[in-house]
Amino acid sequence: QVQLVESGGGLVQAGGSLRLSCAASRRTFGSYTMGWFRQAPGKEREFVAAINWSSGSTYVGDSVKGRFTISRDNAKNTVYLQINSLKPEDTAVYYCADGRGAMDVRISRSYDYWGQGTQVTVSS
Repeated sequence: QVQLVESGGGLVQAGGSLRLSCAASRRTFGSYTMGWFRQAPGKEREFVAAINWSSGSTYVGDSVKGRFTISRDNAKNTVYLQINSLKPEDTAVYYCADGRGAMDVRISRSYDYWGQGTQVTVSS
């Protein structure tokens, strides 16, 4: 069992930046991926970014490419999502997720564990 705790969300003006954090309670050996998804009211959960923990390979959703960056801190078992040039349409609950083995990182059902989410609200 892995517990994920997100933090760093809040209210920010358009054009601003935020850094979201996701701390994992436990790490195991093997191949796993940490991902970020977001869900706005009335919309489906959307892939944002993912990182393979062992290789460091990163994946970023097309809608946020160039503004969002995912990174990790192995020692802290923490993954980060740096969000720049925020837009009102970035307003959503942002979720951290953990998945094991070979997987399609862009699909939410690939992931086994989820955090509670952190709210990001961007004012215009």
